[in-house]
Amino acid sequence: MYRPRDYTGLKAWDALDIESIDDATVRLHWADKPYKWHINDGPEVFVVLDGAVDIHTRIDGEEQLVRLETGDVFHAQDGDEHFAHPDGVARVLVIENRGSV
Repeated sequence: MYRPRDYTGLKAWDALDIESIDDATVRLHWADKPYKWHINDGPEVFVVLDGAVDIHTRIDGEEQLVRLETGDVFHAQDGDEHFAHPDGVARVLVIENRGSV
């Protein structure tokens, strides 16, 4: 069993590996600072378990912002440029291809 609120990383976006399923990983991330703009090599699913996270996306040159609260889910498709910016401390479950940025 995992209690997300009990997990604290040593630095922003540290992760606790929960499981590998085929070529995907399920990881619990702890964050208190934004991640960088990036494009994954496949789809990525974010589930905010604690806190709030602003997801910035850039699709066809147009930047958009989506605010995720506890319990919200965001799906980035293969090729979507994006970055996550927590509002304070957040814990996020991320499912993505193994070895993704």
